Amino acid sequence: MLNILSNRIYRHLFMAQVIALIGTGLATVALGLLAYDLAGDQAGSVLGTALAIKMSAYVLVAPVAAAFTDKFPRRIMLVTLDLVRALVAIALPFVSQIWEIYILIFILQSASAAFTPTFQATIPDIVPDEREYTRALSLSRLAYDLEGVISPMLAALLLTVMSFHNLFAGTAVGFVASALLVVSVTLPKMKVLTVKRSIYDKTTRGMRIFLKTPRLRGLLALNMAVAAASSMVIVNSVVLVQADFGLPQRATAIALACFGFGSMLSALILPRLLDKISDRIPMLVGTSLLVIGLGLGIFLKNYVTLVMLWVLLGVGYSLSQTPSGRVLRRSSKAEDRPALFAAQFALSHSCWLVTYPLAGWVGATWGTQVSFIALTVVAALSLVTAVLIWRPGHDVYSLVHSHTDPNTIHEHYFVIDDEHPSWPKKEK
Repeated sequence: MLNILSNRIYRHLFMAQVIALIGTGLATVALGLLAYDLAGDQAGSVLGTALAIKMSAYVLVAPVAAAFTDKFPRRIMLVTLDLVRALVAIALPFVSQIWEIYILIFILQSASAAFTPTFQATIPDIVPDEREYTRALSLSRLAYDLEGVISPMLAALLLTVMSFHNLFAGTAVGFVASALLVVSVTLPKMKVLTVKRSIYDKTTRGMRIFLKTPRLRGLLALNMAVAAASSMVIVNSVVLVQADFGLPQRATAIALACFGFGSMLSALILPRLLDKISDRIPMLVGTSLLVIGLGLGIFLKNYVTLVMLWVLLGVGYSLSQTPSGRVLRRSSKAEDRPALFAAQFALSHSCWLVTYPLAGWVGATWGTQVSFIALTVVAALSLVTAVLIWRPGHDVYSLVHSHTDPNTIHEHYFVIDDEHPSWPKKEK
């Protein structure tokens, strides 16, 4: 897997991703503690609202930003957005009112909504080989998972010597370092479109491709199950650990690290697994684990059980999420890739827009057990929907045709995209 780091451009972007993720992880822990500091046992509701605002920014901004990606050089765009996020992170320690959290979160996440799809759509252009791209995806997933382990543990260590407000400084440093690494490489230019399209067409094109392709509609259903499980972890960990079990802040950080550790385990085994089986199988298996884990959470009684359950949910989360980049790449032409990645970004986060407040408000009103029940139902229905929509035969099919001339008779076999038969993927 590490051989992919021999690609200098990818290596610098990967390092930028890792450093920014560690800073973001520190901010995630600090944000939960800030919400608890301001709202006490209603922290779940505050955090759920803040994360719903984050998802609203993602859903609204990502498709619009994708429509303008061909107007600006990728490097300038990524660096500018990193610096905006750094400035917001610097402001967060000075928050004293709940409404101030909401405003800063919207600005921060609007920048992320423009940054992340652009970043993700750049990787296939840097790593065009399918096998290498799979390893790049797994390494990227591993980076997210290591962040899930390292950032909470680092936060737990730092909290022994400083206030959680200082963790936001780590976020700002991460974004600045990310910007410097992006500056250090030359990124490939966007492919020039041969057909002029309106802003409306460019804004909605990714969504239209997404919603017309069976496997992508199935992916959207899986996104809802993933959102249900991760929302429970992110929103209610601090409530479960500190309010229900009466444990200190470090125990919250350790619980979040266990979720990241489980996800990391999946990311390590996926590259070889995906060389042998289709993307659909591990994604459905992972989502099944999420449903089982949420169901077991209904009977949660102590902290030890919680961390074991978070590991299980982490495993299912990574199995469900990591192959999605391969599915998106297979479903798009190069010039449509930013729009499709932005559509995935917006649609997947629209799922979190539903599940974040559901996890927070239900937990604050009726307790975390009821929150587990509600999210188990959401995840189970999403899994059933995905199985019905994305069937094995919907992935690819073969089109056979013959050419006859006086000298030769031969057949061509094309593997064709299911909804776009004019896009042959390879010839056998």
